[in-house]
Amino acid sequence: MSPRLALVTGGIGGLGTEICRYLARSGHRVIAADLGSRAERVEQFMIDVADLGESVHFEALDVSDHAASGSALADIEARHGPISVLVNAAGITRDTSLRKMSEQQWSDVITVNLGGVFNTCRALIDGMVERGYGRIVNISSVNGQTGQFGQTNYSAAKAGMHGFTMALAREVAKKGVTVNSVSPGYCETALVMAVPEAVRNQIVASIPVGRLGKPSEIARVVDFLCAEDAGYITGANIPVNGGYFMDF
Repeated sequence: MSPRLALVTGGIGGLGTEICRYLARSGHRVIAADLGSRAERVEQFMIDVADLGESVHFEALDVSDHAASGSALADIEARHGPISVLVNAAGITRDTSLRKMSEQQWSDVITVNLGGVFNTCRALIDGMVERGYGRIVNISSVNGQTGQFGQTNYSAAKAGMHGFTMALAREVAKKGVTVNSVSPGYCETALVMAVPEAVRNQIVASIPVGRLGKPSEIARVVDFLCAEDAGYITGANIPVNGGYFMDF
C-alpha cells in the first residue's frame, strides 16, 4: 500500500511546517495547504523541507471560502490521491477587547478559524467514511479553554472547534475515522516571539515548566494522533501547554 496522504492547512506557518515534517518522517505523503499569495514564505517553506524530498508538496488553499476550498481539495485529490489525514492548523488573530471589536474582526476570525474547519472536513469526510479510514486533528488553543483578554473572537472559535471535534467524532466513530483536538499553549512561534519581551517574560513566569513550548512538541502529539494504531482515541482534546492550564 502506498503511503497515506496527509493535508495540513496553515501548513507553511511555524507550527504547520513542523507538523508537515513529523508526518513526512512517519511515512506520510504530505500536502502543506496555505494561501498562495505569500510567494516568499512558500519559497522559504520549500527550502525548509527540502531534506524531505518528494514527500512534501505545497498547494494553495483558502479555507475561509467554502466553494473554493471544496473545489481546491477535489482537485488536490484528483492529482495526488485520496486524503486520509487532515490537520486543521490554519488560523488568524484580530485581537482587541469586545468593547472595541468590529463585526469584521469577529467574523474574520470565526470564518477562518472555525469556518475553515467546517469547510475542509465537509469536503473530505465522505471520502474518509467511504474508504473506512481517516484521521482528523484540529489545532485548538489553551485560550479556547481558559479565555484570554482581547480574544473573545479567537477564544470562541477555538472552543467551538473542540465542540465540533466531539460532535463529528461521534458521527464517524464506527466508520474508521477519528477526530481529535490538540490545544497548544504558548509556543516559540513568530506570533508569540513578536510579543514585547516584558510581556513574554510574564507569560513564561505563569507556565509551570518555566519556558515556552517548541513547535516540535505540538507536532509530535499531532503525529501520534494521526497514526494508524491510534484508532481508539477519538473526540479527545490533548492539551500541550507546559501545565499552564490543567483540567480533570
